[in-house]
Amino acid sequence: MSYVDGFLLAVPKDKLSAYRALARKAGKIWMEYGALQYVECVEDDVQPGKTTSFPQAVKLKPGEVVVFSYIVYKSRAQRDRVNKQVMADPRLAGMDPKTLPFDGKRMIWGGFKGIVEM
Repeated sequence: MSYVDGFLLAVPKDKLSAYRALARKAGKIWMEYGALQYVECVEDDVQPGKTTSFPQAVKLKPGEVVVFSYIVYKSRAQRDRVNKQVMADPRLAGMDPKTLPFDGKRMIWGGFKGIVEM
């Protein structure tokens, strides 16, 4: 079974191009270090809910879109090795959270063990 890191965040619509560029750069680095798949998705059919929803989870503001992303690995151990290498990579060094094209304080992430794969 594979291991997946999942991410949910809000990106201002006027910064979506900058986010896409950053994601392409990051994705190349993750893949170089061994990630099996790197995917970034922007909302297309995401509705606000009454109790919970993607927009509520990221405290979506007017002029923002929901982005859902995931990275697939062979295992948790491989994910831990890959992430350690990625975080030490000088191509990502110096990224100031203040200049990112999204609010990192509203980003949700976590690691997940696969239970069904087809």
